[in-house]
Amino acid sequence: MQGTDAMTFRPLLACLAAAWLAGCEMLPQGASGPPSSSTTSKAAAAASGCHAVVPDFDNEACLLQDWLAYGLASQRGDRQWRDTMLTRLEGPGAERRLARAVVLGWGTEREWDRAAELYEADLSAAPVTLQPLLRYWLNELEGRRAMGDDLTSARDELAEHETQRAALEEENATLEKKLEALTAIERSINLRQQTE
Repeated sequence: MQGTDAMTFRPLLACLAAAWLAGCEMLPQGASGPPSSSTTSKAAAAASGCHAVVPDFDNEACLLQDWLAYGLASQRGDRQWRDTMLTRLEGPGAERRLARAVVLGWGTEREWDRAAELYEADLSAAPVTLQPLLRYWLNELEGRRAMGDDLTSARDELAEHETQRAALEEENATLEKKLEALTAIERSINLRQQTE
């Protein structure tokens, strides 16, 4: 059921993200008449300060915009930015833990496990309108973790093959030395027989 929900919400989230990134110019405009209440509330949300540096659950009008902007900033941020944000986000509360999960989700592979734990623990505490976006990010993180695990397994397997190859080369070198010694003994015996 969760997989079906994720598949249903992915196109919606992709469209929302594309519309948000493209800007207002790319959105369809009404032919005439006053702006709709939806357009008015979006304009009011933009004027009231959406795209908070640290997103929260309080401003319903800016909820998706703030979290999308924060997710993009987390993806683009460097180590210093992440460390600064993690320090700012210390403390209790589901919104702080989920904001930490977003930051950790774009950190090192070691931080991905902690990010997944935070998402799973607090996703249900997020507002219903935000949960599909957070679930999408969790699924994307799980995909990267799986690829990381596959890569680690492949590296381990390669290292094992390299160890085996090195052992075989060493064994081969030892056998070559023994063969050279046997050949030398055989030549010595042949020389003795010829001189006798």
